[in-house]
Amino acid sequence: MTTPNIHFSRSDSAKFFRTLNKRVNTYFKENNIKRTGNWRLYLKTIVMFSLFLSPYFLILTLDISQWWMLLLTVVMGIGMAGVGMNVMHDGNHGSYSSKKWLNKLMGSSLYILAGNVYNWQVQHNVLHHTYTNIHGHDEDLDAGRIIRFTKHAQWRRFHKFQQYYSVFLYGLLTFNWALTTDFKQTKRYLSRKLSYGKLPTAWKQWSNVVITKIIYVLIWIVIPMLILSIAWWKILIGFFIMHYVAGLILSIVFQLAHIVEATEMPLPDNTGSMKNTWAIHQLFTTVNFSTKNKIVNWFTGGLNHQVEHHIFPHISHVHYTKISKIVKQTALEFNLPYHEYKSTRKAIMAHFRHLKEMGMKPAI
Repeated sequence: MTTPNIHFSRSDSAKFFRTLNKRVNTYFKENNIKRTGNWRLYLKTIVMFSLFLSPYFLILTLDISQWWMLLLTVVMGIGMAGVGMNVMHDGNHGSYSSKKWLNKLMGSSLYILAGNVYNWQVQHNVLHHTYTNIHGHDEDLDAGRIIRFTKHAQWRRFHKFQQYYSVFLYGLLTFNWALTTDFKQTKRYLSRKLSYGKLPTAWKQWSNVVITKIIYVLIWIVIPMLILSIAWWKILIGFFIMHYVAGLILSIVFQLAHIVEATEMPLPDNTGSMKNTWAIHQLFTTVNFSTKNKIVNWFTGGLNHQVEHHIFPHISHVHYTKISKIVKQTALEFNLPYHEYKSTRKAIMAHFRHLKEMGMKPAI
């Protein structure tokens, strides 16, 4: 990945974002509500943590069959994804609560999901939200050599099969967090002096990574091995299944927001300048899906409302359904795109059609 040196246009002659921001501010003021989370988010937090952690304690304390243990690891994976999308995500964006300490606490739930707050905030808040869908800058487009998400990435022969094998790799997302990703990102981000807020000292960040990883292994692997009377390799299989379920859910939800047919993946010109302003850039590079589905809205933490999230990342996801009407209306008024797929199925199909297209050998 290159060092960010991109400049978004400052010319918004129609004043799209100024108009949109004014309308959204008016909505919150007239309804006398805060932009942060409310009782619905706090109740959902309890539900998601219960889905994630209750099975863990049931496995450790109850005398149940190994088939029940296996089923509970699947539930843990679902809860793990739920905590990530609904609690950790809002916390690290500062939108969970108006209280900074509570945002920090909820954001720190990332540590029991196998991630690292500093790394996640740099990759997601800084690189992804600023340089959305820009090859070489948005690390969400970088899947190494194995998957080609954009026409700007190098093509290899095996990419012609990526629409088939990619889904099997998606489940490894959080498993890689636990093993290698945080170590690689810490080294890369510290060397580039990237941060979301104050840059931590190298020794502090490395200590944080090492200590939290040790605690993570103790909680999820060592303690079960000491308490449960089953083979150690079965515990590792359960650990892997939990991560695979969570990784698969998180990866698919993330991919549907940006890596689909409808979105663009523009590059800056030779001077590093982008054609559009930052807010308008988000409209061209982001897509919503299944926004009328109450279950999808609830479980994904509003990540199916990515257009609203990318333009207003400091507003809690519990408000996206309401403000989406304002965003869509304003975009259409200014003759700007507002991409959305009516269902999750259509978005998934659009994603894999895009993978198929990117897997084709480029014309010379």
